[in-house]
Amino acid sequence: MEAHLSFRGRRALVTGAGKGGIGRAVAVALSEAGARVTALSRTAADLESLARECPGIEPLCLDLADWDATEAAVGAAGPFELLVNNAAVAVLQPFLEVTREALERSLDVNLRAVLHVSQIVARQMIAQGMPGAIVNVSSQASQRALRDHAVYCSTKSALDMLSKVMAMELGPHKIRVNTVNPTVVMTDMGRINWSDPQKSAAMINRIPLGKFAEVDDVVNSILFLLSDKSAMTTGSSLMVDGGFLVS
Repeated sequence: MEAHLSFRGRRALVTGAGKGGIGRAVAVALSEAGARVTALSRTAADLESLARECPGIEPLCLDLADWDATEAAVGAAGPFELLVNNAAVAVLQPFLEVTREALERSLDVNLRAVLHVSQIVARQMIAQGMPGAIVNVSSQASQRALRDHAVYCSTKSALDMLSKVMAMELGPHKIRVNTVNPTVVMTDMGRINWSDPQKSAAMINRIPLGKFAEVDDVVNSILFLLSDKSAMTTGSSLMVDGGFLVS
């Protein structure tokens, strides 16, 4: 993170911030840059360890699939000026084996929760008369078909279009909305899932830069889109894919 990216005094909500991945790293980076951060996760133990790591962060334990609980908890925690919708699930199944449960859970978290949390936060921004920025964490899978990713690709593609409509409708209220679209990211889970050289080689060979993304690559892109450095950027998808989509 560049030292001149300051979020001092601004209130931020980051969903999916419990695990050792993008959301947690964004929450820590925003806190270190002066923001008052609320970190949302459905796993209390993850939030407790985050609070120990970064005591200034306010934890919010919540399952975003629960519409009514989300309405109450996020509404009470706000208002926020910055929102990062990072929470997501990836249930990989061949198309012919996709289950109703996998589809419903993926839609609940990857799409419905983003729409709902963004509604709550944006309404508060508008009521307070304050500008804001929303970043939705999407994927290269929103724009390229991947085997066994029928549900994941579909929900991320829907997320991209939702973000564009949000940008169009919220723009007059001075609320910017963008997505980041990473390739495979070397989170703890990413390293486990892509540790097989044969599996990883097939993907890396399609990336012109010849490597997967590190967590900081995505975090820095999110911070840029949240900051005033991107004041004229809305409705855009920032590819953090090493060139995967142009190969």
